Amino acid sequence: MARHPTDFRMTLWGSLLAGTVFLGFTACGGRSEPVEPAVCEPPSSPEVRAFAQCGPTLDFTPINSYVGEFADVIQDREDAVVLIDGRCTGTLIQASAGAVVLTAGHCVRLGDIPLIVFNFEDDADGDPLITEGTVIEQSIAPDYALIQLDVLPDIPPIPLTTQATERLAIIQHPRGRPKVIAEGDYLDSCNGLVFYGDLDTLVSSSGAGVLNRRGHLVGVHTDGDCEVSGRGSNRGWTVESIVEASAYLQPEDLDAPATATRTPGADAPHARLAP
Repeated sequence: MARHPTDFRMTLWGSLLAGTVFLGFTACGGRSEPVEPAVCEPPSSPEVRAFAQCGPTLDFTPINSYVGEFADVIQDREDAVVLIDGRCTGTLIQASAGAVVLTAGHCVRLGDIPLIVFNFEDDADGDPLITEGTVIEQSIAPDYALIQLDVLPDIPPIPLTTQATERLAIIQHPRGRPKVIAEGDYLDSCNGLVFYGDLDTLVSSSGAGVLNRRGHLVGVHTDGDCEVSGRGSNRGWTVESIVEASAYLQPEDLDAPATATRTPGADAPHARLAP
């Protein structure tokens, strides 16, 4: 039997009423909280942001004023951190073929001769050393570069490790400024990437080493994806993925004994980084 026209109007009215009730419900708090952005997504091209702050404040501490959780190891490591061409950060790393500076691949090009500055710090505890180097390897995936220095300073290079810990630190030159340190939480690793939260970085922090609680380098910072609200995470490439891609670095460079004295009291390894 054919429907009466009023049946259609009543059905339409019912649908509109149901939609209004639903909208009223969501407007009054029924909407679910935003989901925290997932980590461990496939690598994307480097994303360098002018402002990549995790949380309402920038938690940077000048390196020579730092007395935080990593204080027992950081003064033995910070001398190895450099400013590259005034626009990126790098780290002098331990390697069986000879110490080199490790940084992000999007900071330099193969064959470049960047200017390398050691001890650019507030209340510097050593004389600044300015030298040059040659980019001997460069890649975007993984995002890394190796710089062989013209003058190798008398500074212990930082060893590479596959072992993350619950807390991580990055010594860096944000916006090309004097050296600072920031701390945060290890979140996860996969697809050659390591993810960390509540760990502030800015432009020119690219290429900085991601250090575990022992002060060993587990990755290279490349991307800032945090929000001022504190949501999201920052990330870098694991040294394991970098060593696998590199002709200069060798598997025995991973978890090799440090040339500097190993510091007691650091926490045990938290997780092995995924290649």
